[in-house]
Amino acid sequence: MASNFFRQEVDSAVDALLFQQVILYPTDTVWGLGCDAELPRVVERLYALKNRPAEKACILLVADEQMFARYAAVVPPNLPELLAAETRPTTYVVPAAPSVAANLVAPDGTIGLRIPRDEFTHKVVQRLGHALVSTSANRSGEPTAATFSAISPALVRAVDYVVSWRQDDETPATPSRVVRVLPDGTLETLRE
Repeated sequence: MASNFFRQEVDSAVDALLFQQVILYPTDTVWGLGCDAELPRVVERLYALKNRPAEKACILLVADEQMFARYAAVVPPNLPELLAAETRPTTYVVPAAPSVAANLVAPDGTIGLRIPRDEFTHKVVQRLGHALVSTSANRSGEPTAATFSAISPALVRAVDYVVSWRQDDETPATPSRVVRVLPDGTLETLRE
């Protein structure tokens, strides 16, 4: 029964994304707002829902190293080692490739990429076949919603699709660690 529910929720989330909608979903860290990372118009709508300044980039979730390379103009040569050494969800800031919607790229030309270890999020990204925008499910300036119950009801009503999977999970969550990958492959911590 639970596996059918899981599959249905993955299918519904992917369908909403394919219909160019903004979704509210559980990530491997906190609850997030998301959309297809290759569609500037939908990204614009997500930014408006969040009331987020356009110059503030969002994280992109990718399924694997191959998808990482599709969105990174420069892939760290030691990426497999970096991923294997992770002890918690980590976002890698790298130069953005042209496939990323321009309004997701930071002013310095970079983008943050993360491969989620959470089964639900990973399946959604894998099935979508594109990077999935991931930004915390709160309006800019408000506290990050670590659980579904902490999300503003107004924001829940404003999105196109709300994932039902893990809505009752009250396990405390924190945002990912964010590191910039320097040209020599070493990491500079931007957010611990």
